[in-house]
Amino acid sequence: MNDARRFRSAVVAWAAAGGAARAAAADARELAARTRPKKVVLVEGHSDRVAVEALAARLGRDLDAEGFPVVPLGGVTSIGRFLEVLGPQGLALDVAGLCDAPEERWFQRGLERAGLGATLGRADMERRGFHVCMADLEDELIRAVGTDTVRHVIAAEGEWRAFHTFQRQPAQRERTVEQQLHRFMGTHSGRKAQYARLLVQRLDPAGIPRPLARLLADTAV
Repeated sequence: MNDARRFRSAVVAWAAAGGAARAAAADARELAARTRPKKVVLVEGHSDRVAVEALAARLGRDLDAEGFPVVPLGGVTSIGRFLEVLGPQGLALDVAGLCDAPEERWFQRGLERAGLGATLGRADMERRGFHVCMADLEDELIRAVGTDTVRHVIAAEGEWRAFHTFQRQPAQRERTVEQQLHRFMGTHSGRKAQYARLLVQRLDPAGIPRPLARLLADTAV
């Protein structure tokens, strides 16, 4: 395990505040002092991390190597604890992040409680390096590449029949194709990350969703 992965694991264990938290905190402090991360990028879950790192790689970048480790929260309610660990009260590292619109307020409160702003609006959050998806990241990617491309990707993955069956479910019949595609990606464990990586590969570089483009700009070396 390289230093960036060790740092990410240590931060996650420290934030979890379990029995391993004290040892994890010591590891995180030692690794931060040695590797000097330029900025830690906080995202809600594993699929978001996959998308951010895959897009960076497509643009010829390695965020870990550049000093911008991407750390998944494992749930938006953990944002306050991660900011406590990483921010002025903890490692005093610069932070950036990506969140979904329904969870924006959690990030605002977390930043305010960590001493990283007060009465933050969306523009204030963006100036701090925290960007908001206009539903969630999957929605941003589906809209960016278009539904026809998403369907081609699903077919190429051998899941067209599964998707077609999914569309016929009573709960899906009144939904738009975009909504069906979005919901389909979340029906199996690992599917969100799978399609996040695949859709990033289909993005037109000129049409990268704004939150992702701004986040990567905030991590430019």
